[in-house]
Amino acid sequence: MLDLNPGLMLFVLVVFFSLLFLLNQMLFQPLLKFMDDRDASIAKDLQNAEEMADNSDGLNAKADALLADARAEANAIREKATTEAKALAESKIESKVKELDRAYQTFLTELSSEQEALKNSLTSQLPTFKESLHTKLKSL
Repeated sequence: MLDLNPGLMLFVLVVFFSLLFLLNQMLFQPLLKFMDDRDASIAKDLQNAEEMADNSDGLNAKADALLADARAEANAIREKATTEAKALAESKIESKVKELDRAYQTFLTELSSEQEALKNSLTSQLPTFKESLHTKLKSL
Protein backbone atom coordinates (compact mmCIF):
# COMPACT_ATOMS: atom_id res chain seq x y z
CA MET A 1 0.00 0.00 0.00
CA LEU A 2 1.46 3.14 1.08
CA ASP A 3 5.09 3.19 1.74
CA LEU A 4 6.41 5.71 4.12
CA ASN A 5 9.76 6.94 3.12
CA PRO A 6 11.46 8.51 6.14
CA GLY A 7 14.16 10.22 4.05
CA LEU A 8 11.58 11.90 1.90
CA MET A 9 9.61 12.91 4.97
CA LEU A 10 12.72 14.35 6.53
CA PHE A 11 13.51 16.22 3.30
CA VAL A 12 9.96 17.67 3.09
CA LEU A 13 10.21 18.66 6.77
CA VAL A 14 13.53 20.44 6.18
CA VAL A 15 12.15 22.20 3.07
CA PHE A 16 9.02 23.20 5.03
CA PHE A 17 11.00 24.66 7.95
CA SER A 18 13.49 26.38 5.66
CA LEU A 19 10.57 27.86 3.70
CA LEU A 20 9.00 29.04 6.97
CA PHE A 21 12.32 30.57 8.01
CA LEU A 22 12.79 32.33 4.66
CA LEU A 23 9.22 33.59 4.57
CA ASN A 24 9.60 34.84 8.12
CA GLN A 25 12.81 36.69 7.26
CA MET A 26 11.75 38.07 3.89
CA LEU A 27 8.02 38.62 4.23
CA PHE A 28 6.50 38.39 7.68
CA GLN A 29 9.02 40.42 9.70
CA PRO A 30 9.16 43.32 7.19
CA LEU A 31 5.39 43.24 6.94
CA LEU A 32 5.01 43.30 10.73
CA LYS A 33 7.61 46.08 10.97
CA PHE A 34 5.75 48.09 8.33
CA MET A 35 2.43 47.61 10.18
CA ASP A 36 4.00 48.60 13.51
CA ASP A 37 5.57 51.69 11.92
CA ARG A 38 2.24 52.56 10.33
CA ASP A 39 0.42 52.19 13.67
CA ALA A 40 3.04 54.38 15.36
CA SER A 41 2.73 56.98 12.60
CA ILE A 42 -1.07 57.01 12.92
CA ALA A 43 -0.83 57.37 16.71
CA LYS A 44 1.68 60.21 16.31
CA ASP A 45 -0.55 61.96 13.74
CA LEU A 46 -3.57 61.61 16.05
CA GLN A 47 -1.59 63.09 18.93
CA ASN A 48 -0.42 65.97 16.72
CA ALA A 49 -3.99 66.54 15.57
CA GLU A 50 -5.23 66.68 19.17
CA GLU A 51 -2.46 69.12 20.09
CA MET A 52 -3.34 71.27 17.09
CA ALA A 53 -7.00 71.16 18.07
CA ASP A 54 -6.04 72.27 21.57
CA ASN A 55 -3.85 75.00 20.10
CA SER A 56 -6.59 76.09 17.74
CA ASP A 57 -9.06 76.27 20.65
CA GLY A 58 -6.60 78.47 22.54
CA LEU A 59 -6.01 80.61 19.48
CA ASN A 60 -9.75 80.90 18.89
CA ALA A 61 -10.20 82.02 22.49
CA LYS A 62 -7.44 84.61 22.05
CA ALA A 63 -8.97 85.80 18.80
CA ASP A 64 -12.39 86.10 20.44
CA ALA A 65 -10.86 88.08 23.31
CA LEU A 66 -9.09 90.39 20.85
CA LEU A 67 -12.30 90.88 18.90
CA ALA A 68 -14.21 91.67 22.08
CA ASP A 69 -11.54 94.21 23.09
CA ALA A 70 -11.63 95.75 19.62
CA ARG A 71 -15.43 96.01 19.74
CA ALA A 72 -15.30 97.64 23.16
CA GLU A 73 -12.64 100.08 21.97
CA ALA A 74 -14.64 100.85 18.82
CA ASN A 75 -17.75 101.49 20.93
CA ALA A 76 -15.78 103.81 23.20
CA ILE A 77 -14.38 105.71 20.22
CA ARG A 78 -17.85 105.93 18.67
CA GLU A 79 -19.34 107.24 21.92
CA LYS A 80 -16.54 109.80 22.29
CA ALA A 81 -16.99 110.98 18.70
CA THR A 82 -20.75 111.22 19.20
CA THR A 83 -20.44 113.31 22.36
CA GLU A 84 -17.85 115.56 20.70
CA ALA A 85 -20.10 116.01 17.66
CA LYS A 86 -23.09 116.80 19.89
CA ALA A 87 -21.07 119.33 21.87
CA LEU A 88 -19.82 120.97 18.67
CA ALA A 89 -23.34 121.09 17.23
CA GLU A 90 -24.72 122.58 20.45
CA SER A 91 -22.02 125.25 20.50
CA LYS A 92 -22.73 126.12 16.86
CA ILE A 93 -26.46 126.28 17.58
CA GLU A 94 -25.84 128.47 20.61
CA SER A 95 -23.59 130.86 18.67
CA LYS A 96 -26.13 131.05 15.83
CA VAL A 97 -28.94 131.76 18.33
CA LYS A 98 -26.88 134.56 19.87
CA GLU A 99 -26.14 135.98 16.43
CA LEU A 100 -29.82 135.86 15.48
CA ASP A 101 -30.77 137.50 18.80
CA ARG A 102 -28.31 140.32 18.12
CA ALA A 103 -29.68 140.74 14.60
CA TYR A 104 -33.23 140.76 15.97
CA GLN A 105 -32.34 143.38 18.57
CA THR A 106 -30.72 145.61 15.94
CA PHE A 107 -33.78 145.13 13.75
CA LEU A 108 -36.04 146.14 16.63
CA THR A 109 -33.97 149.25 17.40
CA GLU A 110 -33.96 150.22 13.71
CA LEU A 111 -37.69 149.60 13.55
CA SER A 112 -38.38 151.75 16.60
CA SER A 113 -36.16 154.53 15.25
CA GLU A 114 -37.97 154.35 11.87
CA GLN A 115 -41.30 154.38 13.75
CA GLU A 116 -40.24 157.49 15.64
CA ALA A 117 -39.06 159.10 12.41
CA LEU A 118 -42.37 158.27 10.75
CA LYS A 119 -44.32 159.66 13.72
CA ASN A 120 -42.28 162.85 13.66
CA SER A 121 -42.77 163.13 9.91
CA LEU A 122 -46.51 162.60 10.20
CA THR A 123 -46.86 165.03 13.11
CA SER A 124 -44.90 167.64 11.20
CA GLN A 125 -47.17 167.18 8.17
CA LEU A 126 -50.39 167.02 10.27
CA PRO A 127 -51.32 170.69 9.83
CA THR A 128 -50.93 170.33 6.07
CA PHE A 129 -53.23 167.27 6.07
CA LYS A 130 -55.78 169.09 8.21
CA GLU A 131 -55.83 172.04 5.90
CA SER A 132 -56.20 169.91 2.78
CA LEU A 133 -58.97 167.92 4.48
CA HIS A 134 -60.83 171.17 5.38
CA THR A 135 -60.56 172.40 1.81
CA LYS A 136 -61.94 169.15 0.42
CA LEU A 137 -64.79 169.12 2.92
CA LYS A 138 -65.70 172.72 2.06
CA SER A 139 -65.73 171.90 -1.59
CA LEU A 140 -68.32 169.23 -1.02
